[in-house]
Amino acid sequence: MSQKIIEKPKEKSSLAKRSIQKFVSNKLAMIGLIIVVVMTIMSIIAPLITSYDPNAIDMSIINRPPGNGHIFGTDSTGRDLYSRLLYGGRISILIGVVSAITTSIIGTILGLITGYHGGLVDSFVLRLSEILQSFPMTILVMVLVTIAGPSVRNMILVFTIIGWMTVFRIVRNEVLRLREETYVEVNKAFGISDIAIIFRDILPNTLSPIIVATTINVAFFILEETGLSFLGLGVPTNVATWGTIINAAKNITVIQNFQWQWIIPGLCISLFVMSINFLGDGLRDALDPKN
Repeated sequence: MSQKIIEKPKEKSSLAKRSIQKFVSNKLAMIGLIIVVVMTIMSIIAPLITSYDPNAIDMSIINRPPGNGHIFGTDSTGRDLYSRLLYGGRISILIGVVSAITTSIIGTILGLITGYHGGLVDSFVLRLSEILQSFPMTILVMVLVTIAGPSVRNMILVFTIIGWMTVFRIVRNEVLRLREETYVEVNKAFGISDIAIIFRDILPNTLSPIIVATTINVAFFILEETGLSFLGLGVPTNVATWGTIINAAKNITVIQNFQWQWIIPGLCISLFVMSINFLGDGLRDALDPKN
């Protein structure tokens, strides 16, 4: 017995070390991680690396191309595009991260409880998730955001309401498999409570897919915010986000003559989202014990 107790931490340490090595050896995942971290830090410390107010209108410098004191140029109202991308990243990344975390928490709790106990509650939550997933996600979000009104808080709330199903189904499927394991039956025989078994024994074994799903959901919610704000349904236009920046550049004159106003934000959004997807793929490969 004592030998097993000593070897178990070694096995966990070896598995963690192998996962880290696999992740570090994945070049795309490391590049994605670096880009995500750098862009996030730049957004957080925006006041330290730009002196321009992202919402300050200056009609004397409208539609200036990159250069001349404005790294990415200015928009059609004279606002500095570089500062708007930095400050806009704060809101867009915040929406993506908070929405992904809240949906993962809700989906994980529901998946753990319903998957372990089964019964009518499990059937009800499963059918509810199937009904919600039967609707096109973007249309459902548009309807709910229109009802709730455009704001950062409402957008996070809507994403939380419609985004928990993916994590729920992943966790539920894992719990259905894990609850039949021998160690769960042994814990039941010793009289250990269901809550303790769920959160102490089963939850740690479902963390890998939860982490991967959360990472990928960050990119999804950022794209959803961008699309909705572009349509004028997301965040109010007076709030700088990556979506409202694109929204301000959708004028046909801007598209034809001042391309930097939509090309640069588009590249910024694409780079960040693509980097998160690379990061998520790397985490999935590293945390998968079958690889």
